[in-house]
Order: sequence, then structure tokens, then C-alpha cells
Amino acid sequence: MTYAENLWLFLILLTGVIIVPGMDMAFVIAKTLSGGRRAGLAATAGMMAGGACHTLFGVSAVAGLTLWMPFFARPMLVLGSAYMIWIGFTLARSSIVVGAVEAGGILPLKRIVFQALITCLLNPKAWLFTLAVYPQFLKSSYGPYWVQAIVMGMMTVLVQLTIYGGFALAAARGRDAIVNRPTLTIWVGRGAGAMLMAIAIYIVFRGWNDL
Repeated sequence: MTYAENLWLFLILLTGVIIVPGMDMAFVIAKTLSGGRRAGLAATAGMMAGGACHTLFGVSAVAGLTLWMPFFARPMLVLGSAYMIWIGFTLARSSIVVGAVEAGGILPLKRIVFQALITCLLNPKAWLFTLAVYPQFLKSSYGPYWVQAIVMGMMTVLVQLTIYGGFALAAARGRDAIVNRPTLTIWVGRGAGAMLMAIAIYIVFRGWNDL
């Protein structure tokens, strides 16, 4: 697998995970509905900071482990792929909707950024996703890990900006644009689940031969 193919797979997988409605997206929408567009974009900025932290964790912990203990590479590949397949299977059978959110008081933007960062960092699925995915995309053959980390980190925050920022702007234009369209979010979740399973299966077969 070439480095370009590796990045494309990571981008597709990352987009599929971020676009699925969950705790982070609900927080962004909640802040937008209660505080307006600026509050929603501040929440998005906090999520992007959290995404950067996850990237740092993935490189320092996971990549470091596979670098110094290569015999862990294949078990981590299998376990990570199995985890993604399980998530994909769960999503494919799910009916995820973005529910109504209670409006609250308007907070200072700095506080919203901080709350979003903490929300992102306390999301256990994000950490598990990092543990499952990063060992499969960070390869010594692609160059220094820190260079790959910068690229993957930039991809992560840009995808978060595009998706969360887009939802924030849509929510600012009207609550009904998102909350009252359950069919759309249900099929987004199911489609992302099918994509996760397909990519995970592909990665485990290709990755096994590359190790």
C-alpha cells in the first residue's frame, strides 16, 4: 500500500467516524442552539483541540509501542480491526438520531472551547478509536512518525472543522435543519457502519502482509 493510499483510507475512515452523530456532535449542536453561531464555532474549535490531543496520544503511545515492541504489531492490527468491525456492525443496526437539546444560558466563548475540549477528551470511544486505528496507519516505511503525525493531525482537525463546523452553521440557521430529520441521521449512521466494516476487513488483510 502506498502512502497516498494509506492516507486516503485514513481520511475515509476518519470522516465516517466523525460524521456519525454522537456525544461530540450533540455538544456542538447544543451550544449552537443555546448560544448561536459563534458559540457553535467555539465548540467546534474545542473539538479540534481534542482531536489534536488524540493524535498526539496515538503517536506517542501506540506508535511508540509498535516501534519498540514489534511483536505487538499484528495483535494490535487484528484487535483494532475487530473493534472497528464491531463498531461498524453496531452502527449498521442502529437508529441514531440527534435528539432535542435543552437550551441553556450563553457562556463566554473561551469557556465553551474549554468545555468542548474536555467533552472530547472524556469521550471513551475517541480513545478506543485512536488505539484501534493508529497502529494500522502509522508505518516506519512512510517516514518519521512525527511527520506522519502532523499530516494525520491536520487531517483530523480539518475533518472536524468541516463536519462539526458545518453542523454548527446549519443549526444556527434553524433547529429543524438537523434535529427534526431523524431519517437522515439514521441512514448516515448505518452507511458509516457499513463503511467501517468494509475498511476494517480490507485493512487487516493488507496490513497483515505488510508486517
